[in-house]
Amino acid sequence: MNPTPAPPTPGRTPPSRRSVLGGAALAALALTATAPPATATAAPDASGKSRTQKPDWPTEYALPDGWLPEGIAIGGRPYAYQGSRAHGGIYRTDLRTGEGTVLYPGGTGQVAVGLKLDHDGLLYVAGSTGVARVIDSRTGALVTTHELSPAAGHFTNDVTLLGGHAWFTDSRAAVLYAVPRGRTGGAVRALPLTGDWIQLPDVNNANGVVGTPDGRGLIVVKSTPGELYNVDPATGHATRITLVGAADVVNGDGLYRIGRTLYVVQNRLDLISVWSLDRTATTATLTRTITDPRFDVPTTAARYKNRLYLVNARFTSPQLPQTTFTAVAVPA
Repeated sequence: MNPTPAPPTPGRTPPSRRSVLGGAALAALALTATAPPATATAAPDASGKSRTQKPDWPTEYALPDGWLPEGIAIGGRPYAYQGSRAHGGIYRTDLRTGEGTVLYPGGTGQVAVGLKLDHDGLLYVAGSTGVARVIDSRTGALVTTHELSPAAGHFTNDVTLLGGHAWFTDSRAAVLYAVPRGRTGGAVRALPLTGDWIQLPDVNNANGVVGTPDGRGLIVVKSTPGELYNVDPATGHATRITLVGAADVVNGDGLYRIGRTLYVVQNRLDLISVWSLDRTATTATLTRTITDPRFDVPTTAARYKNRLYLVNARFTSPQLPQTTFTAVAVPA
C-alpha cells in the first residue's frame, strides 16, 4: 500500500450492504487482447495441474462499509481474508457466495495491511506500525504479536512465506524482517538491504514481496520509482531486475507469482502488469496487462483456482466510516 495509514476506527459493525454482485460481471472485464477470457483454460496450480472455477461464483463482493481494505490472502479453501487499515480487523469471505463475517475484530491503534495464509491455518499480518501479528484463521484468536521495529520511521507493509520464515517488508527503511513460522515463535531477524538497493527518503520504497521461482530468493517491488529486485535472504544483497517491455512498475504494490509468471498490482494505475521471469529471476519481460472497469485503486492480489482476487482500497476516495468497498476477481 502507499498512503499513510488512516487513524483507527474502533467498533466496526457488520456491513450495511451484503448483496452479492454476480458472476455475470465477468463480461465487463476490460482485458488487453492477449489476456484470456473468463472461460479460458485455468492457470496451473503449484503442482502444475489445471484447476477451474465454477462460473456461478461471484466475481465481485462487498466488504463492510468503512473497512479500508488493503491486503487479501487465500489458502487452499475457498475463503478470502481481508485486513482493515481502520482498526486492524480481519474479514473472512466465502468465495462461493460472496458472504462474509468479521473473523478478528482488531482494536484501537491496530492496522492490517499485507496478509499471508500458511498451510497450518496461521495468518501472518503486516501491522504497519512496526509490528507483525499472527492470527488463527480458524478461530480468529490472536496467536502472537512480533515487535519488528520502532513505530516512528518505519512502515511494516507486506509479507510472504519462504522457508521457515515469514518475511516482512518495511517501506520506510532498507530492511526486511524474518519471523519464524509457527505458534512457538522465536527471534526476529532484521536483514538490511544492500547491493543495488538505494533507499529513497520520504516515500514508500519496499512494498510487495514474493519468493523467487526456485525458492531461494525474494522478489521485492520498490513502489517509488517502480523497480523490482531479487534479494538474497542470506545476505540482503539486492539485484535490480531488468525490465523488458516497460520502463518501470511505478505504483507497484502487491505481488503474486505462479511459476515464472509474476503479477504486479500497480494500484493507482488500476492495472495488473504480468511479467515472465527468466531462469535466474533477474530479467522480467512484460507479456500483458490486465485492467477492469471495477478496479478502484486495487492494492494486492491473491489467487483461488483460475482467478485473481483483489481488494479495492479506493485511496482517491474519502476514507470514511460510510465509504463502501469491494473486492473483485479477474481471470489469472
